[in-house]
Amino acid sequence: MSSPPYVAYKAADPYFKLVRSALDDLVDGDHFFDTLADEVVYEVLYDFPGWPRIIQGRADLMAQFKGYGDNIELHGADNLEVHRADDGRVLAIEYEVHGTILGTGVPYDNRFCSIITIQDRRIAHWRDYMDSLAAWNALTASSQ
Repeated sequence: MSSPPYVAYKAADPYFKLVRSALDDLVDGDHFFDTLADEVVYEVLYDFPGWPRIIQGRADLMAQFKGYGDNIELHGADNLEVHRADDGRVLAIEYEVHGTILGTGVPYDNRFCSIITIQDRRIAHWRDYMDSLAAWNALTASSQ
């Protein structure tokens, strides 16, 4: 029996589902990864250990996300605000994620703002901002 195509990314499911709901009918595809252009550019405008500032291409982004579940498991994503611009070709989304740092059991709560550019019903560019201090505090805290 084959496994679902994105089972390796289960730890980030709340994030993927929240983003997919924000994209609504502006893109094609059921899962976050289905909505990406093959040559997507995914930028993070913060320094996060082990995560590159720019990832180019759907395959490379999927490879990077595979390691996410080794460190953090999300149990929720909420407080979504969606701001459309340029006739829906650009979205700014604000949201929060909630989970656990697996190595320590410390709670992980963070806020994000992502600027998304859509071309041909796929995400062509993603620019991400987060609360770096919240991530640092969670990742450097001692176990509970």
